[in-house]
Amino acid sequence: MNAPRDSVVLAPAISHKLGDWLFFNLTRAFAAFTLVVLAGIIISLLISSWPALQKFGFSFLWTREWNPPVEQFGALIPIYGTITTSLIALIIAVPVSFGIALFLTELSPVWLRRPLGIAIELLAAVPSIVYGMWGLMVFVPIFAQYVQPALSATVGRLPLIGRLFAGAPLGIGILAAGIILAIMIIPFIASVMRDVFEVTPAMLKESAYGLGSTTWEVVWNIVLPYTRVGVIGGIMLGLGRALGETMAVTFVIGNSSSLSSISLYTPGNSITSTLANEFGEATPGIYTASLIELGLILFLITFVVLVFSRLLLLRLAKQEGTKT
Repeated sequence: MNAPRDSVVLAPAISHKLGDWLFFNLTRAFAAFTLVVLAGIIISLLISSWPALQKFGFSFLWTREWNPPVEQFGALIPIYGTITTSLIALIIAVPVSFGIALFLTELSPVWLRRPLGIAIELLAAVPSIVYGMWGLMVFVPIFAQYVQPALSATVGRLPLIGRLFAGAPLGIGILAAGIILAIMIIPFIASVMRDVFEVTPAMLKESAYGLGSTTWEVVWNIVLPYTRVGVIGGIMLGLGRALGETMAVTFVIGNSSSLSSISLYTPGNSITSTLANEFGEATPGIYTASLIELGLILFLITFVVLVFSRLLLLRLAKQEGTKT
């Protein structure tokens, strides 16, 4: 008489265990799939670039020459262009994004917060090719006529740093590409900073204001320490977007495989612009393998940036744990 009743009681328990088992293994499969895809990308890049790796070795990283007719390739100029434009973008975008996020969360009138926030999110949705076309047709002429001469006449006269702002005001070049990238990544960084600033407990900020702290002191001593993980994450998100951007950079960087000086006015190249311009016309063999090796290098640069950000966060957490 008890057997049917026991089976009725055990059935929901078995069903729950089966559901938990399926859910656990399904989510684990999704995570494993991500690792498999990542490993597949790395392996395919290594296999496709192996002829160039064998021929040029590590010298590929610091060789300046990029000459397809004689099959002599070096990645120095594309690497320099990628890193320089991304650093310029960060130098401009981080303080601007911080100011936008600070205004939206602490200083903006309530009626302005939503429209301004929506406008920032709409800027993030603009396709990169639109930024590139706008940069080439609108920004570059204005930049060459007004901004570059002003920079040369002021900052360009300073010792050492002035060499970065010397040369003919062509408009296109590494500096122009960095500024366009900055405009592109500002919405991403500002949106993340705004969201993480808003999760700071109001009690902490109100307590600081009650003790007589200014807005800047509250942000610097309360908001930033509380949200620094999210802030660094937003900056890394913007840096990743800058490192991998293709079309906008291709329009304004100048696409030159030679670099005659360290001036930021000089036309240059980046890894992504090189791939966009030459991959479709590359002949099979060393040429194609060299381009794929550029993609592998870009992947490694992004990986190093992510590892550095994680180490930075761990170091900050360790320092916080040692404070008394």
